[in-house]
Amino acid sequence: MVWQDLLTALGLLLVIEGIMPFLNPKSFREAMLKASQADDSALRILGLTCMLMGVGVLYWIR
Repeated sequence: MVWQDLLTALGLLLVIEGIMPFLNPKSFREAMLKASQADDSALRILGLTCMLMGVGVLYWIR
């Protein structure tokens, strides 16, 4: 059961991650270029924010 939930979450992650490059590859490329030029602290803050939002969503759902 846990593996099924984990693989379902991974599948959804891949679908969501693929939407932007599929629909608008030019904007996606530009966003990736900007992200590659950002300093480490900005990327860490963004990563932490995303993780906290994810935990919040999981807490809300469960």
